[in-house]
Amino acid sequence: MWPLQSLNFFMADMQAGIGPFLGVFLLAYGWQSGLIGSVMTIGGVAGMLMTAPAGALVDSTTHKRSYVIVPGICTVLASAIILLSQNFWLVAASQVATAIAGAAIGPAVNGITLGIVRQAGFNLQNGRNQAFNHAGNMVGAGLSGLLGWKFGLPAVFALAALFGILSIASVLMIPRDAIDDKVARGLKEGGGDGGKASGLRVLGECKPLLILAAALACFHLGNGAMLPLYGMAVVAAKQSDPASFVAVTIVVAQGIMIVASLIAMRMIEKDGAWVVLLISFLALPVRGLIAAYVINEWGVYPVQILDGVGAGLQSVAVPALVARILNGTGRINVGQGAVMTVQGLGASLSPAIGGWIAQGIGYSGAFVILGAFALGSIALWIAFASVLKPACKGEADRGAPAPAPVGTLA
Repeated sequence: MWPLQSLNFFMADMQAGIGPFLGVFLLAYGWQSGLIGSVMTIGGVAGMLMTAPAGALVDSTTHKRSYVIVPGICTVLASAIILLSQNFWLVAASQVATAIAGAAIGPAVNGITLGIVRQAGFNLQNGRNQAFNHAGNMVGAGLSGLLGWKFGLPAVFALAALFGILSIASVLMIPRDAIDDKVARGLKEGGGDGGKASGLRVLGECKPLLILAAALACFHLGNGAMLPLYGMAVVAAKQSDPASFVAVTIVVAQGIMIVASLIAMRMIEKDGAWVVLLISFLALPVRGLIAAYVINEWGVYPVQILDGVGAGLQSVAVPALVARILNGTGRINVGQGAVMTVQGLGASLSPAIGGWIAQGIGYSGAFVILGAFALGSIALWIAFASVLKPACKGEADRGAPAPAPVGTLA
């Protein structure tokens, strides 16, 4: 599975490499935190609106690799635009184009993985994919910090473009015939009525899916702005070099995410995803409190360790849970896209909310408020435990009889 793992390694920096550095890059050109948050939100909203339709396209297409190739090209172009001009509308347009193209990456990679290893191998392979994804982020961040320190922040954008090119090369190494397109969308294996997908209404009737989406929306409403704001807070306090400090925040978090994703993979196989996701939600309020009171270069370690715990566990648990509860419907990737859309609603609003709060009452107050949003996630997860726990173990509840358990994911 090396092509899958190398794809996840290189696409990590392609997807996330620019984001944390964009804030400090624009800050150096005189942008205010509210305006920076707004331009990030514009791109986030555009990507959010396209994620569910992109998931539906991934379900129906027999050319899933192209949904990775196009975002790679867009990343190269977006990096060039930001380097050439810091005009608000050009920067916003580049973020919109990248977000729209990238909306399909998550569902596409999940679909490709499912189409190759099938349901029985999905959780374990997805865990490995995520470990390589986090490793790619860590290596990319380290290289970004080094290049940014030696050559300036523009070198960071050039590196993201290079990783985009390498992502395209990696996905082309996966043979087209290795992907079973029916299995990739979650149709039952072995024939029968497995060739026909359920109607899209199955998404609205799936109680665990709706609760999961709502809990993730609350979490990401607080989490989305935490890293860029923390980097801006430390840089504004003149506590560290911008490029190297932002790189450290990413390296610490991604190192923890590698371990967390591998632990999550094993925990899900043994006990299901309910406890894994609860732990991920609990990490954010604690992270917000620490970020509020430790705004210096040493605070990056506890703040980003907790980020690694939350994001690392979710990166494995969320796709695994969606794949389990929608298995047999033929709507797994649009389901992944729908969850990512609601999750993205929180994440896309977070930079604007966090940026304006920080501009109004300061960074410390913003971190406390952002961390508190996860209390909604925790309340939902515990209140609906009786519905969620069976689904997390593979016993789906969609308002209709669940499909028979498949392989080791039952």
